[in-house]
Amino acid sequence: MVTVSPSQCEASPTWAYALQLPHDARAVHIARVTLHAVLSAHGMTQLLDPAELLTSELVTNAYRHSAGPAALRLRGMGRGRLRVSVWDTNPHIPPPFDKGPGTLASVPAEAVGGRGLFLVCHYADAWGGCLLGDGLFGAGGKLLWCEVGPSAESSVRVAA
Repeated sequence: MVTVSPSQCEASPTWAYALQLPHDARAVHIARVTLHAVLSAHGMTQLLDPAELLTSELVTNAYRHSAGPAALRLRGMGRGRLRVSVWDTNPHIPPPFDKGPGTLASVPAEAVGGRGLFLVCHYADAWGGCLLGDGLFGAGGKLLWCEVGPSAESSVRVAA
């Protein structure tokens, strides 16, 4: 058993929290409440608005387009950056995550849906997705992620 004192945790620039989400419409709300608690505890409340939008969209996508559970991971990347990752059981990587960063095509005005992940790409500083193969611990599915917060370059400028 390893014991970590609070002072050791606070000194670490990175941290991670994981939340298992059942296939339940209430999971989006639970994810937002968890995000709020984590960012507040780590003094990163300046990221609440964009992070809440991005988290809501990623978790909603997982709920709407997979039939199984999902998982949310929140990771402090140091220097005030946050990475939000959502895993689900559906192996299909949806647009625009299937093409990677670059020029985003617009969603047709008459489309009923399909804007959520485009919002993620627009408001996130970085984003991506990857397939996860079946393995020892079960079905693979996919992982979609995004990052928000000051870039390394802006952190250097502020410190100078």
